[in-house]
Amino acid sequence: MFRRWFEISPGKPENGNGASGSGAPNAGLSLIETPEESRRPARPVPLEVVAKTADFDQIYRSSGVKPPDLPYSILKVVDMLASQHLKGMSPEAKRCALLMALEAAGVGMEDLLQDAMVRQRALNDYAEKQQERLNRFEAEKSEENRAIQAELDRVTGQYMARIQANVDEVARQQDALLAWQKRKQEESQRIADAAGYLVPEGNSPHNGLTAVLERASQSRRPA
Repeated sequence: MFRRWFEISPGKPENGNGASGSGAPNAGLSLIETPEESRRPARPVPLEVVAKTADFDQIYRSSGVKPPDLPYSILKVVDMLASQHLKGMSPEAKRCALLMALEAAGVGMEDLLQDAMVRQRALNDYAEKQQERLNRFEAEKSEENRAIQAELDRVTGQYMARIQANVDEVARQQDALLAWQKRKQEESQRIADAAGYLVPEGNSPHNGLTAVLERASQSRRPA
């Protein structure tokens, strides 16, 4: 019987002694799924969770672990080893004192080891389910982040297009003003050239309208 207990796979506990890892209820799990809120198709709302782990007694109860029909369970042995009466003793002395107490209580080592194995399976099953829930939560958050990034890229692209349009418009206005300034210079030169025929020729090297007006004022001065 002792040999059969330790040949059981630790990941798949047999029915018996209340330890069935695959059939454990989820009432004691701390990562709780809640209904998803309404959302836009392009931006899914991830699974909501409560990041709080259950205590060990709750895990044992939810996993169907039943206290063994013994005076002591493996948890009692844990408490005994933490007793102040055994503090400072060597490991071998603690072992001898523990075995003596178990023998006096009529508790078999095999039964305690079986209880330890069942509880360890319950903890492992709970840890696996928590990890699976966390993985799903991370996957949904990653998907949400991808949707947010896509939305950000789209909006950023729109605003960058608007910024570029403004830059292009400023450049067009600058080009238009430069073109007008060139035409204005040509127009001013034509006016100056025409006005130059209205006054006597002078020695001024400048042929602008200012020089023409200066010659005109000089020609009106009395000799």
